[in-house]
Amino acid sequence: MKKILITDVGVAPAENVIKSWKYLNGHEEIIGVSRNPFDLISSQADSKQYIPYEYALGKKYKKSLLQLIDVENPDLAVFMNDREILQASLFRDEILARGTKLFMPRHRVIEICTNKYLSYEMWKANGIKVPKTMIIKDRDDLKRSFELLGDNNGKIWLRHTVGAGGKGALPTNDFEFAQHWIDIYNGWGNFTASELLQSSKTVTWLSIWFEGDLVVAQTRRRKSWGFGNRTISGVTGITGVGETYSDHIVDKVALDTVLAIDENPHGVYGVDMTYDQNDFPNPTEINMRFFTTSYFFTQAGLNMPQIYKDIILYNTFPNLENKMNPLPNGLLWTRDIDREAILTTEEAISKIVENKI
Repeated sequence: MKKILITDVGVAPAENVIKSWKYLNGHEEIIGVSRNPFDLISSQADSKQYIPYEYALGKKYKKSLLQLIDVENPDLAVFMNDREILQASLFRDEILARGTKLFMPRHRVIEICTNKYLSYEMWKANGIKVPKTMIIKDRDDLKRSFELLGDNNGKIWLRHTVGAGGKGALPTNDFEFAQHWIDIYNGWGNFTASELLQSSKTVTWLSIWFEGDLVVAQTRRRKSWGFGNRTISGVTGITGVGETYSDHIVDKVALDTVLAIDENPHGVYGVDMTYDQNDFPNPTEINMRFFTTSYFFTQAGLNMPQIYKDIILYNTFPNLENKMNPLPNGLLWTRDIDREAILTTEEAISKIVENKI
């Protein structure tokens, strides 16, 4: 029996990958790893391994992970945290030497994709439509950002250069507030300021590539952010309601966005895009892992985590009529805390609304 080691288990992104692997009675043993014992206990992994907090992503991370690989001998290792992907990539040769396979891009590509400003610079240099952005090293930079990037109301978009879930995201036209915001994060030199986009209209293009060839890509648009009303920015990184969607402009922008950074894509590339005031999708980041709602596509009929592991473990590729957006448009995935997500359609929702008392 093949073994798969997957990290950051017990939370939605990794658990939805595990659920996808088990969806059709997968035959692999899933080894779940986390630094949080409460997450471990809630994981659906077959076996669970705890890495103490001081080890996780710290100086001892390499030693602890390699020791775990030596004990478990997994056939494949999958990393579900952006920082962890970057750290593990640094010693990928030592992981591979132990007989454990990896399915990820080159290290330099990961470095660029996990740093939003480096990504921006690559896209701008390659003619990709992106919001004007600058790095904020000090208060003088912050003042200039309001002068150069502010919209009609003087607002700019601040965010941390590294991190997911809308880390550090703040739309503001208040210099003092912005200054204190960056102070709180100790973020001088690690924050960017950008032109403000239509942050309420976003789309994600999830893809799998193998040695430069596109295997499959599927788009979903976000109809709402989960718990968005509990943040200043309205952005949480948690999709409340997602919808399958296809658009040739989105496909073209996503392909250009990936290929601008990596001429030979290999692995998972999730392109997040936000629409600008001219209703054109601008890339904001690429994630090198499956997103939170990958199980949405699995239940809809496109099991991308299974495709991913079958390629690398068994050299088996899917036989798809369409590589680009094989799922029908209009499928909805609704999510909330403490309940199972629901796969439905706009038609079903409309019927409920029409039958209201």
